[in-house]
Amino acid sequence: MKVKGIISEERVTLPVMRGVLLGVESERIAAEKEMSYEFRRSIEHANKLAKTSPEKANALVAELLKMEKMKPEIAFRVANIMPKTRDEVRAIFAKERYTLSPEELDKIIEQVMAHF
Repeated sequence: MKVKGIISEERVTLPVMRGVLLGVESERIAAEKEMSYEFRRSIEHANKLAKTSPEKANALVAELLKMEKMKPEIAFRVANIMPKTRDEVRAIFAKERYTLSPEELDKIIEQVMAHF
């Protein structure tokens, strides 16, 4: 199947995408349709890497967006990766033109652990 055009676009966390993929998978199974290799690989990827529930991931994004230096794309990246150490958080912020203080790093890690 080829995509002809993008109708709309929105950011979602990996746990939310996992739920969407599983819903589509169950529909295809019920309709006895074949699943493509790419679709099966997408489900495997989401199953391996989704570390929390969709509700907790969305709550984490909402909490992170309240922080001063947090951009939406970084908040979603943090919610997808769920970093546990300062170095992991620093890696996520590596492309930014600013650095985070140890207190800000710890606050992000605390938020992640609260929603794990």
